[in-house]
Amino acid sequence: MKLYVETMDATVVEVGPDGRVRLQDEAWSAPTFQERRAIIYAAENELAALRELLEILDPEGRVTRSESDST
Repeated sequence: MKLYVETMDATVVEVGPDGRVRLQDEAWSAPTFQERRAIIYAAENELAALRELLEILDPEGRVTRSESDST
């Protein structure tokens, strides 16, 4: 996973089950409250953009995972 967080000018590359994150070229760390908010905001924006992309490319939701894996 890669999620660019503009307000932090950093890219999240991994998230642990305990909430710690690993930023690109950095060690695992527990994000501050502000960093958590920034990561959540960036993730919500990315989800919205991905939903929009899916609606454009597959407006009727006809492509299934197994069909897309075979192409």
